[in-house]
Amino acid sequence: MPDATLVLGIDIGTSSSKGVLVDAEDGRVLARAEVEHATSFPRPGWVEHDAEGVWWADLASLTRELLAHGTPDAVGLSGIGPVLLPAEADGRPLRPAILYGVDTRATREIAELTDEIGAEEIVARGGTPLSSQAVGPKWRWLQRHEPEVWDATRYFFMASSYLVHRLTGEYVLDHHSASQCDPMYDLEAADWAPDLAEAVAPGLRLPRLLWPGEIAGTVTAGAAEATGLRAGTPVIAGTIDAWAEAASVGVRAPGDTMVMYGTTMFLVQVTDVPARHPALWATRGVPPGSFTTAAGMATSGAITAWLRDLVGADYATLVAEAAEVPPGARGLLLLPYFAGERTPILDPDARGLLLGLTTGHGRAELYRAALEGIAHGVRHNLEAFRDAGGPDPRLVAVGGGTRGGLWTQIVSDVTGREQQVPADTTGAALGDALLAAQALGLPADVGTWNPIVATVVPDPERTARYDAFHEHYRALYPATVDAAHFLAEQQRSGSEQ
Repeated sequence: MPDATLVLGIDIGTSSSKGVLVDAEDGRVLARAEVEHATSFPRPGWVEHDAEGVWWADLASLTRELLAHGTPDAVGLSGIGPVLLPAEADGRPLRPAILYGVDTRATREIAELTDEIGAEEIVARGGTPLSSQAVGPKWRWLQRHEPEVWDATRYFFMASSYLVHRLTGEYVLDHHSASQCDPMYDLEAADWAPDLAEAVAPGLRLPRLLWPGEIAGTVTAGAAEATGLRAGTPVIAGTIDAWAEAASVGVRAPGDTMVMYGTTMFLVQVTDVPARHPALWATRGVPPGSFTTAAGMATSGAITAWLRDLVGADYATLVAEAAEVPPGARGLLLLPYFAGERTPILDPDARGLLLGLTTGHGRAELYRAALEGIAHGVRHNLEAFRDAGGPDPRLVAVGGGTRGGLWTQIVSDVTGREQQVPADTTGAALGDALLAAQALGLPADVGTWNPIVATVVPDPERTARYDAFHEHYRALYPATVDAAHFLAEQQRSGSEQ
């Protein structure tokens, strides 16, 4: 009997990295591994990763642990993004990586580039208005604030492409990740936009573009020695974690929409054509030629973790207590803008708000209000998908927040939408392995690898109750935005002092 074909999937997350070793014939997960890591917050609005100490160290650790269970025939990679990691001529990082939309340092540069290029031109070419999620303004920030780093920069990496480079020596980036480098990528042409790229990062040599599932290269002898992988093993281009996670649950047809419950909340919807909307991100997808519309909330699981630490109770206790609280959290309403907000308000200076507090409220009500506030944020983004002309969605729930059931039920009740839950919510690492298997030419099928096993159904009475709350949720931000911006400025000035 011939040896099984095995594939390895590695995903670099915000607070931890995960890996799986999978039998490529049937999608059976043979081994799993996870390692936590530090995320740096050197100043308010700055969020960074050490590429060597986090990305490469995590890959080496996960790979060596998983290799105890078999030798992979291909490697798939994904990671947080879009991020900006400048590197010098030998590929070594010049500074910590500047992370995705949770890093809000480039607000001045967002405004400058929007004014210079024109908001309409940016959306027409790249599909997405500039926000803290965009890479382009962060290049401008680097030139202004760290000119010595900019002068030494010869390569530009994201998490997955840095690992591809370390493993294979290839300088590549996948089309999806490139399409989040606004305004440097032309969405319709599926290529870099040379004029806009030159305006943002003059003289920078841009990476060769591949689709996420294409083979970028093979493991070099040096990388094999460092990781234990077999030299010559194919490595795919990889992509940003949320899109790999969407691949892991079969989000491929128009209308398919992934709702990812994690440190941040992320939504990815497949569309026939680019769905341009000033509050959303139009991007390229994972399959060659595909399009997606995406939305991302800056904080979701980060809020529940903050509350857990604040009140000194574990998640199981908080979930059980919150489940006993009726919808509406006994008259509390939360805006989940604890780190600014990405879509659909695109405001890095938005701030969290908890309205309705009395001395009669306790940690159970606070925790339920947090889950409900995040759910209202999901509904707000789904409404933006609808306004953009998106197809009727089929929601698939993934991520660690799907465990326990209360959070997903609240989201279904608030949105009035069913959510399908797959057998395996490992997430992006499984999607990486799936893409690696397909790159080898194997008939890897999501329906076999990761079938849907449950459906969360909304309760019509609870949905009707939440409708009234949602109306006030939508009104809270515009009613308090001036105060939020004042407080954000106080936080910045206080940090500088």
